[in-house]
Amino acid sequence: MSIDDLRGRAADLDAANPIAALRDRFQLPDGIVYLTGNSLGPMPRGAREIARDVVERQWGTDLIRSWNDNDWWDAPVRIGDRIAGLVGAAPGQIVVGDSTSVNLFKVFTAAVRMRPDRRLLVTDAASFPTDLYIAESAADIGGWAVVRTSPPEIPAVLAERGDDVGLVAVSSVDYRTGEAWDITGIVRAAHEAGALASVDLCHSVGAMDLRLDADDVDFAVGCTYKYLNGGPGSPAFVYVAERHLDHFDHALTGWHGHAEPFAMSGHYAASAGIARARVGTPALLSMLTLEAGLDVFEDTAMADVRTASLSLTGLFIDAVTVLLPEIEIVTPVEPARRGSQVSIRHPEAFGIVAALIERGFLGDFREPDIVRLGFGALFLTHVDAVDTAIALRAVLDADEHRDRRHVRATVT
Repeated sequence: MSIDDLRGRAADLDAANPIAALRDRFQLPDGIVYLTGNSLGPMPRGAREIARDVVERQWGTDLIRSWNDNDWWDAPVRIGDRIAGLVGAAPGQIVVGDSTSVNLFKVFTAAVRMRPDRRLLVTDAASFPTDLYIAESAADIGGWAVVRTSPPEIPAVLAERGDDVGLVAVSSVDYRTGEAWDITGIVRAAHEAGALASVDLCHSVGAMDLRLDADDVDFAVGCTYKYLNGGPGSPAFVYVAERHLDHFDHALTGWHGHAEPFAMSGHYAASAGIARARVGTPALLSMLTLEAGLDVFEDTAMADVRTASLSLTGLFIDAVTVLLPEIEIVTPVEPARRGSQVSIRHPEAFGIVAALIERGFLGDFREPDIVRLGFGALFLTHVDAVDTAIALRAVLDADEHRDRRHVRATVT
């Protein structure tokens, strides 16, 4: 297959893409192919107007009255219900606020308290570091131990030690390789052993067709600044299955989670429902701007987003296979086993990423040797996917990845 064949195929796929028009909902700089939407989504065009309204009218004019008049107080639950529709959850089970790390701590400490006769937390050894750090912290508090393994090995661990496992915590997609794990099977295995199951959705929410309720997930945590395009530092969210809401006793008992926050009681009493997962005053500027990102999904089926994502990543994998046969693709080729990114392995991965960025293709690098390219289906085209593979070929052919000017910055 030639480059012309690949470009022709890309043009045909773009013409048939049912969500292609959503690209116009984003502000995208000229001359840039943005391949890091899996790290920070681009800005939706509606974000500027929402931010202006929040700053100039709601804060600037309405002032403290906005807690009531502009629904600031209920925003965490109201916006949570909007996210629920994207992850296959009924309303009333998601609240928005705090960071991913803080929400993981809530979930893990609640799980420790809900399984007092258990002593093990099983998790993926290759999870994003904050998941591992919080797992260790919560386990220490409860006198538990953390068992690190790989997701495919979790059923075997449960078969051997399931009577002592209280929580299984995994990510739906591996942040380095882009591999999507069998969450349905992992949750089922956890429940058969009497354990709870928690899922990190940071690399799947907004990109995959999730089914939290149908998969019987107990808890889930996700961020909103990646595929939900909420903006830098936009708040995370936590999902608690309805059957657990009355027993969700986490360790961060802040006043926003109180049953009567304005009674100003000196003793904590948890709110009913998902509001008990709230802690303190939320960062409203970023929370309300997040709604611009959610607006993009308003009339879009997640099944269509997933189809477009698989089409983009599939075409890119095909293009790399044709144009760069020497490159190792670490993301699974099988569609059901990949998220919305493609990762390749190369001993000079950092230099490749730096050279691609100089050519206008913004990917990122993950230690020790991963070039990570995210394919945001809401704004990338199939032509972008093919052009990225062509640029990658050109970088290697010209040895641009070995340029001594490439210096590591703090954020890679």
